[in-house]
Amino acid sequence: MAHTYEYARPALTVDCVVFGLDENDLKVLLIQRRLQPFQHAWAPPGGFVRVDETLDIAARRELQEEAGVTDVYLEQLYTFGELDRDPRERIVTVAYYALAKLSDHRIRAATDAMGVGWFALDDLPKLAFDHASIVALAQERLRGKVRYAPVGFELLPPRFSLTQLQRLYEIILGTELDKRNFRKKILSLDLLVETDEVEQGVRHRAARLYRFDRRKYDRLAKQGFELSI
Repeated sequence: MAHTYEYARPALTVDCVVFGLDENDLKVLLIQRRLQPFQHAWAPPGGFVRVDETLDIAARRELQEEAGVTDVYLEQLYTFGELDRDPRERIVTVAYYALAKLSDHRIRAATDAMGVGWFALDDLPKLAFDHASIVALAQERLRGKVRYAPVGFELLPPRFSLTQLQRLYEIILGTELDKRNFRKKILSLDLLVETDEVEQGVRHRAARLYRFDRRKYDRLAKQGFELSI
């Protein structure tokens, strides 16, 4: 005989704040809701967790089903459980943030999403539910983590210039960095591998391209090393 609980249980959802980067802005992936509540409003991809799946699997499934996004860096952010966050019933959501290279994903709206698009973080539409708070916390987490872990490289192409790398940090941190000091610091970490490639199709002098040495970083991280920017 299966045991049953006498207590009412809240529903469980996942929501995913996906960041992408272009030359000037940090962008967020949003879907336009097809269903009530908040029909036609914009929101991060997300949905209900099935009984037979883990939270991580549910998050990745919702990203693929609603926006066509797969194979991204994904990290659990926070659990939101305010009593009035959803007008339908008591719903607790586990929020994630994800990092995606814009060029790697051909986004498409599917399932209960009627639209999908990338929006500049400083020019977002009004979001459904409490999703504005979720996006704000995800941005805060990204700003903090990029200073001590190499998550920012998930937003860059495999080979990048030092100018591109500095611009990434400036956009995420929301501040200008001194070029000389930044390059001295980042190169002293000895985690970038200089390639024999240079930028293509640029009007200025083509810069040397680098790649991030993930294996070396993983070895150092096991010894307690932290990236420090």
